[in-house]
Amino acid sequence: MSVAIIVASRHGSTREIAEEMARCLRHHGIGSTLYEAGEPVNLRGRTGVIIGSAVYMGRWLKEARTFVDEHQEELRQRPVWLFSSGPVGVNATNQTIDEVMLTELVTHSGALGHQTFLGKLDPSQLSRSERLLTRIVHAPEGDFRDFDAIDAWTEEIARTLLSDRITE
Repeated sequence: MSVAIIVASRHGSTREIAEEMARCLRHHGIGSTLYEAGEPVNLRGRTGVIIGSAVYMGRWLKEARTFVDEHQEELRQRPVWLFSSGPVGVNATNQTIDEVMLTELVTHSGALGHQTFLGKLDPSQLSRSERLLTRIVHAPEGDFRDFDAIDAWTEEIARTLLSDRITE
């Protein structure tokens, strides 16, 4: 059993979430391979797929959106889950994600679910224009990721994959 985890991360925070998911899947005896959204990915033989992207200005990164568009047929042949990372602050919500874009991603991929995880904002990793934008919108600095929530969501995925294998 093997899962492909495809991730689009601008500064590494979303990739770290994907790495935690891979670790959690391994803990449940499920292999995984982590790919950057812009690199070639072979989904043949994959039991499932997890696709995640950092969210900027309410939208997934282009590489992740393009991956879903270009692989829709393959994605619909296996269980797929989507995750978004990026809202920051203790009061951040899903409302910061473009609902039309998210609906398209779910439709094109046939995703069984989507989860949003809070992100991390480290100004030292941002470009000058990104730092300016975060000041304008008053984005709070810090690491707001909840790795317990990430593990819990990934464990649900593992249970689904393992129960599907038992019933086959």
